Amino acid sequence: MRLRLGVGVVLSGVLVAGGSACSVLGGGEDQDTAAALADELAAALSDHTLGEVPLTDEADRAAFAGQVGPLDDTPVAVEARTVQEDEGGEAATATLGWAWDLGGPSPWEYETTVALSGAGEQWRVDWSSASLAPDLADTDTLGLRTVTPARGDITGADGAVLVTERPVLRYGLDKTKVEGAQVARSARRIARVLDVDAGSYVERAEAMGPDAFVEALVLREDDALEVLPAFREVPGALAVRDTLPLAPTREFAAALLGRVGPATAELVEGSDGRIEAGDEVGLSGLQARYDEQLSGTPGTAVVARDDQDVLRTLVEVPATDGADLATTLDPGLQEKAETILAGAGAQAPASALVAIRPSDGAVLAAANGPGAAGADLASTGQYAPGSTFKVVSGLALLRSGLAPGDVVACPATTVVDGRSFKNYDDYPSSALGDVTFTRAIANSCNTAMIGNADRLAPGDLGAAAAALGLGVDHDLGFPAYFGQVPPAETETGAAADMIGQGTVLASPLAMATVAASVSAGRAMLPVLLPAHEVSQVPPERPLTAGEADQLRGLMRAVVTEGSGRFLLDVPGAVGAKTGTAEYGEPDASGSLPTHTWMIATRDDLAVAVFVETGESGSQTAGPLLEAFLR
Repeated sequence: MRLRLGVGVVLSGVLVAGGSACSVLGGGEDQDTAAALADELAAALSDHTLGEVPLTDEADRAAFAGQVGPLDDTPVAVEARTVQEDEGGEAATATLGWAWDLGGPSPWEYETTVALSGAGEQWRVDWSSASLAPDLADTDTLGLRTVTPARGDITGADGAVLVTERPVLRYGLDKTKVEGAQVARSARRIARVLDVDAGSYVERAEAMGPDAFVEALVLREDDALEVLPAFREVPGALAVRDTLPLAPTREFAAALLGRVGPATAELVEGSDGRIEAGDEVGLSGLQARYDEQLSGTPGTAVVARDDQDVLRTLVEVPATDGADLATTLDPGLQEKAETILAGAGAQAPASALVAIRPSDGAVLAAANGPGAAGADLASTGQYAPGSTFKVVSGLALLRSGLAPGDVVACPATTVVDGRSFKNYDDYPSSALGDVTFTRAIANSCNTAMIGNADRLAPGDLGAAAAALGLGVDHDLGFPAYFGQVPPAETETGAAADMIGQGTVLASPLAMATVAASVSAGRAMLPVLLPAHEVSQVPPERPLTAGEADQLRGLMRAVVTEGSGRFLLDVPGAVGAKTGTAEYGEPDASGSLPTHTWMIATRDDLAVAVFVETGESGSQTAGPLLEAFLR
């Protein structure tokens, strides 16, 4: 008996054991030996083939290729560990060591044996399926199965689960139940029932194989029940129960949280192999940005399929489940905000509401109304903030030396460099003339603010905005627009900026930040993702305690004696500011459409409401804000 130990190891001399000669054979041996053949076989198997290794049955070569083909992309290292010849020297048994890299912490390792025949002039391999893997039958084929990890949840305030696996029904056509012209007929009927594009769905249905399930639409279980009766009447129609990561309702923070669905070709291509076709991945919002964290790492199982299509698992590398993503959203406040905005109906103008907790900057609600058409206007909208910006220009004037009790002129109109400015249409006549600065802010006198613009030096308005968290960008871990307050280039531009028009822009999130900063007494940095570290850029001239007190007094006066008097009976210490900003093209009467705003603080809550087109801040945005505060 000759014994070969370890590929590539050469020992000199001869070991004698039990009367039989045992030697270690290496690369210097005559290649026409059992040991050399075992080495050649191991090298070929490491390339997922039988190569040109001589076989006792040539049909084994093709059979092996079909059997191992599904594992072609899985790295494997095979070595011939020992070769034992029988006493006659015409047969031998080689022990093969296998190590498959399945992506786990350690390879899948095992040993098999293969028979070698030395009859005739050349050694040959007598291959069998059991030499590929233990207990593998000739009729078995190998395959890989992806072990899907559980996707992480998105949570809200106090750990409340916002997005988790929820039941859905996948509606489609089971092509095993229909054939011929009935495929197109059924697909067309399904498209009508589900209100999807019939042409493209019929085309997909006809193109897919005869055993395919052609998915048309995925609906939440509650929504799905409404279409089941009509759907069931269609030949071949099939509704498959499944789960998807979903929020409590279809509308719940939809633009912010995003959605999960089949990976697009672009995502697959740009993922460096992390994403494969058919994977369910984040397609938008937080689901997309934090997909790698939420999706986890898939595992892999090697399976054997017998001739009866029965699968058995040979080895499994477990998946690593995704990690949860924590947010600060308050489920109750978010749902309340969305209900209020939805009350205006699907045909209403775009709207948004943002609520922040001033004590720590937590974003408690970031809602978009139906008119936003899926856009995240709450966080990324860019609009002139109108007179809500007077909180900022008011701070700039306070810093210039103007006191809340000082008297300022509030004429009906004023002219700057040939351009006329006026107050809003229903401005109270009783608040015209010489009034205190507090009363001018309370009633939102445009002309008073513009008339004092010359008190400010270039950059003063931008510095006041920065002190209230406006116009300074930060990466909050999600798309957010903090607004802009660029230096004015003309006198009329400076006048328009004082009343939140001109080149001044903000998002509802940015204006909620302004209100929160007034309440907190410092430049507030909104926080939606507590684990996302942000280094706040400190303002060059921070808000002082005295300035914050004065601004709180001005906002309170809006409620007690100004344009926000309808909030006077809301419990708590409420401060507010209304705003209207002209935009777009004039109508037939020469009037411009207007954005409407309102911001408010109440106890440890700061809120901004925006409606893209309305009458005024108090008439359009005001009732929405009031409903939220109550």
